Amino acid sequence: MAELIQPRTLKGFRDYLPALMLPREHLLEQARRVYRSYGFAPIDTPALEYAEILRGKAGEESDKLIYQFTDHGGRDVALRFDLTVPFARFAAQYIGQLGTPFKRYHMGPVWRGENTGHGRYREFWQCDFDTIGTTSNAADIEAALVIHDLMRALGFERFEIRINNRLVLNGLLEQFGLANQVVPLLRALDKLPKIGAEAVMAEMAEKAGVTRAQAERILALAQTHGDNREILDRLQREFGDNPRAADGIARLRELVAVVHDAGVPDERIRLDLSIARGLDYYTGTIYETFLTDKPDIGSVCSGGRYDNLASLYTKQVLPGVGASLGLDRLLAAMEEMNLLPKAKTPAPVLIVQFAAEHLGAYQSMARRLRGEGIGVEVYPEAKKVGPQLKYAESRGFRIALIAGPDEFAQGMWQVKDLARREQINVLDSEVAAAVRKLLSTI
Repeated sequence: MAELIQPRTLKGFRDYLPALMLPREHLLEQARRVYRSYGFAPIDTPALEYAEILRGKAGEESDKLIYQFTDHGGRDVALRFDLTVPFARFAAQYIGQLGTPFKRYHMGPVWRGENTGHGRYREFWQCDFDTIGTTSNAADIEAALVIHDLMRALGFERFEIRINNRLVLNGLLEQFGLANQVVPLLRALDKLPKIGAEAVMAEMAEKAGVTRAQAERILALAQTHGDNREILDRLQREFGDNPRAADGIARLRELVAVVHDAGVPDERIRLDLSIARGLDYYTGTIYETFLTDKPDIGSVCSGGRYDNLASLYTKQVLPGVGASLGLDRLLAAMEEMNLLPKAKTPAPVLIVQFAAEHLGAYQSMARRLRGEGIGVEVYPEAKKVGPQLKYAESRGFRIALIAGPDEFAQGMWQVKDLARREQINVLDSEVAAAVRKLLSTI
């Protein structure tokens, strides 16, 4: 007899049982609904790309995370590490058919060979939306609005969208005489929440050769506190003479004003000069979204403006802006916050198979309810009612329908509210209405 293979999952990967997949699919449905409401159209791209498409597009550190190999045809290929770089390739390839501006959303798995951590996996889903083909600040503002509406649609009221602008950061570094060290300095700054100020300053010194005084000045500015207006006014006073910084400040000022006029509560949009985003391709507005009650999980929806990424594949200028919902990180947060529903089934109704000879009647009722848009499962075996009700409660069904010979003789069904442990008897013709009414009150 062959030796049994131990069933196990790779480090950094996870299986999803129904208790997690059901809320995961719900989140995907809500994200899709929000994106479509803003006019974003769906696309898809392959999981595998030619390695040259992905390498060098997000920085040296990101290149180290790419799963890369030679396929059976001898081609150098790699698994996508995000959905933005493949979209840039996609846009360059099809923009003649799509026209500009083009708004897309894309949901799918990505892979990064990085160290696992709190809410971080090597395979995870991203839910992206992007507008490509315009440099208008209106697109950046709309991205902030989409993130806001997305978080609310996912069931959150306590969250904060932190916003910065790479133009401001680049302008500040120019003022400090560090224009040639922008990339390593911003990569180091992006690690501030994870490794702390001392470690960031050490990396700035090592990677960019800055003095401690210069590093302290950068961090002091990055950690500026105050409301949005106070931060903008300080930036204007100290760096408004720098054209690059002035452009970024004006864009941030307009964004804050417009989202306020659109009805977004002021406390949900916060300017944060320490937000840098580690990927090299960002050039303008950048976003990170944190749950007020679970900030340690990290940003659950991030992105920004990338005006030069598509230029790697085409001479046509295709500036873009967008963001990505980190679905699996958000699920991990919801799991820790006990926000996930307990149901292990997508159907709210179980029909108890009381007597095998009435299976046709059970299946007939199930089909009638499904025709009314109500999910139903018929228990597969004729057993005693007790074990079937125990099964229903363990799976999270909300209603059980029961009918035996006596009920069929009277044209009746028992409709049982499993949570309240209450039941009513209704006519066969009134079951759908009774179930719908009961579901609306649960």
